[in-house]
Amino acid sequence: MADTPTHLRVSRTDSGVVILTLDYPERRNAMSAAMTEAWARAVAEIRADPSARAVLVTGAGGAFCSGGDTGWIGGDPDATVAQLRHKMLPFYRTWLAIRDLEIPTLAAIDGAAVGAGAAVALACDVRVASPRASFSVPFLRLGIHPGMATTFLLREVAGVAVARDLLLTGRRVGSADMLRMGIVTEVLGGEDDGEADRGEADAGFAAAALHRAELMAAGAPIATALTKVALRSGAARSFDEALDWESLAQPITMATDDLHEGLAAQRERRPARFLGR
Repeated sequence: MADTPTHLRVSRTDSGVVILTLDYPERRNAMSAAMTEAWARAVAEIRADPSARAVLVTGAGGAFCSGGDTGWIGGDPDATVAQLRHKMLPFYRTWLAIRDLEIPTLAAIDGAAVGAGAAVALACDVRVASPRASFSVPFLRLGIHPGMATTFLLREVAGVAVARDLLLTGRRVGSADMLRMGIVTEVLGGEDDGEADRGEADAGFAAAALHRAELMAAGAPIATALTKVALRSGAARSFDEALDWESLAQPITMATDDLHEGLAAQRERRPARFLGR
């Protein structure tokens, strides 16, 4: 998979983790048109790549993502509602397509995640933060309704009370509050001791986040995909529905070669080599 040339860096590890780095640091990784186009290509390539096992999304230059490019958002003051909707909906769907991938996705939030950028983090399966991370959805302070499915995603991730708090106040919360509210599952790395230790702290957070993504990539692909369906689509909306789903999905995986590989790896005390069949 080739690196995209503008505002998005794409790389991968031998373990099958695809790393998407939002790379527009002079604008705190705002979602430019070039970045949006590159994101669409990258997600499409990941979807078609059977060797991709997990995705890690992060940002360059001490920020995660500052959201939509405000010049683009307010660049056509004479547009009609219909014209603006026609412009915004494809933008939403392009960025949120990461939610539909069958492989696990991890947002590594190092710095600010704002507005639509926060929504991208919420669209990932799991989120971790560095000590300097922050999160805000200040749409109302800009005079616009929340977008990028934040009224759904924030409720899904952190609950109705947190969604009401953060969407209605627009306030920014730091990494400790992000953890307390359930926006992230863990804050990785030690305290920021200043610029002298900044490079070491950045490298430590990046390594810890990549380790989490590699743990996700190590799962059996078919079992992972079916688990994502159960967690995402409401296949287990009730206890009985969970039993119905799992009594079908688990036998499907029991009929795979990967099950036998997993059992053999456990017996031999070695990492499993899953092939997705």
